[in-house]
Amino acid sequence: MAISNTRKKEVMIVTGAGQLSMAIARRVGFGMKIVLCDKKKENADVIAKIMNDAGFDVVPMEMDLSCRESILNLIAEAQKYGPITKMVNGAGVSPSQAPIEAILKVDLYGTAVLLEEVGKVIVEGGCGVTISSQSGWRMPALTAEEDELLALTPTEELLELDILKPENIRDTLHAYQMAKRCNEKRVMAEAVKWGERGARINDIAPGIIVTPLAIDEFNGPRGDFYKNMFAKCPAGRPGTADEVANVAELLMSDRGAFISGSTFLIDGGATASYYYGPLKPQE
Repeated sequence: MAISNTRKKEVMIVTGAGQLSMAIARRVGFGMKIVLCDKKKENADVIAKIMNDAGFDVVPMEMDLSCRESILNLIAEAQKYGPITKMVNGAGVSPSQAPIEAILKVDLYGTAVLLEEVGKVIVEGGCGVTISSQSGWRMPALTAEEDELLALTPTEELLELDILKPENIRDTLHAYQMAKRCNEKRVMAEAVKWGERGARINDIAPGIIVTPLAIDEFNGPRGDFYKNMFAKCPAGRPGTADEVANVAELLMSDRGAFISGSTFLIDGGATASYYYGPLKPQE
């Protein structure tokens, strides 16, 4: 049962009922009304119960990140409880979970819409983080013009860009990389708009973090690939959700007041190894 009362609280929106979202919400959501959503309501119910049993005030609900109407419904519901002061976007699908079209619709378009719509209502002093991925750093650099298109194209026109058309996307991994690159560019552009309201938005790009989904991946057909990646990164291990929450806590606190529009890579050095170490692809 949620610990609540009749007075209005500051509200934090959390999307994606997974280990990363929960770790961040537990770190920064005390004393707040937390509206936690997931495409599968039962996932949100499970995380909400864990947190409510620990003294948090969490309301679970269903939300489809690929649908603007669903995002608007989430925001409207959240505003019933008080002013929206924080946002954590941990929702998304992985290359092994969904086809190309779904990855682009959820991870790329959906994240862009969420940042845009929350940015219209976030209060002064508010802040947010969105979770992208190290994958956005594992592809050739785009041109300045392509980066600008990803950053500034109106959300309803994003999926019509030539670089995002199905015939120009090689596979689900490429779609995922493009989505995460777009996330980082949208955060930069939205930071300007959020700043006009006195608010901040940043991005965290995790590497391999141990979650139930990651454990499934370790034991799946791509398991050797993942195990090789964290074995050959400088840290020599995968990360934990709490380590990602460490970064989020900084970004969403007064200590991060001068940080906005940035992406923080937290991957144990895997990207560094990919370019300049033993993980570098062999020609």
